[in-house]
Amino acid sequence: MTTAPLTRTTTGRTKRTRPRDRLTLGAGCVVALFVLLAVFGPLLAPHDPNAVDPVNVYAGPSATHLLGTDDTGRDLLSRLIAGTRASLAAPAVVVVVSTVLGTLLALTAAWSGGWLDRLVSGALDIVFGFPGLIMAVLVAAVFGAGLTAPVVALSIAYLPLITRVVRAAAIKERNLPYVSALQLLGAPTARIWLRHLLPNLLPLVLVQATIGFGYALLDVAAISFLGLGDQPPDPEWGLMVSNGAPSILSGLPQQSLYAGIAILIVVVAFNLLGTGLSRRLLGENA
Repeated sequence: MTTAPLTRTTTGRTKRTRPRDRLTLGAGCVVALFVLLAVFGPLLAPHDPNAVDPVNVYAGPSATHLLGTDDTGRDLLSRLIAGTRASLAAPAVVVVVSTVLGTLLALTAAWSGGWLDRLVSGALDIVFGFPGLIMAVLVAAVFGAGLTAPVVALSIAYLPLITRVVRAAAIKERNLPYVSALQLLGAPTARIWLRHLLPNLLPLVLVQATIGFGYALLDVAAISFLGLGDQPPDPEWGLMVSNGAPSILSGLPQQSLYAGIAILIVVVAFNLLGTGLSRRLLGENA
């Protein structure tokens, strides 16, 4: 009598979770593929991504050029593959810097409390009031084109996003009985952080960093699209969208289209992966 409902419940739950798990696995495979392209892309590109061929300007797909060529005859597939490294490296730096600094700032504020916690919260509110993209554009306008200054600006702009979430979780963890017991036993603060607080907060940090990567990629691509990031002839995706924009009205959207699709695929993959990780690591039902 009791086994049938349990079987139906288990089966129903399996049916509900399996598609989501497959979606998360698929997103992880897509992310892994683009990471491999970022590492080995220049070796895998079938042609020199910057080789100009005036004879084959805007050539259609063929056996030689699988995706065709751009306005100067450069192979689009080679530029997309070779541009993966430049397109993913800057967002990765933004996410790593903001996540590491944000996590340390959140732990410091949650552990100390009092005036330091209020100071950190107030400073984060001020930074949060400035959109990251606008901050990066202003910095690039002051220091000149290139991704170094915008990456620093975006890293600062992304600090509140990670710090607020981790701080709230760290305050809960800080008030658990085991932390007080460790302090009474004389455990050093650094040991409590490294062996207990950080491991318990790591799943949350990983989820936030994964989701944040997609947003960082969009911001970096927008900066390059505005001409304030990587400069020609670098095969960066946002720059490729910008370079191909004038040809769209002429019925030749290949360069912008393919680069835009690459950006879309990576952003969606990282968001799906982050959602799946939050469900698996944090037990959320999203």
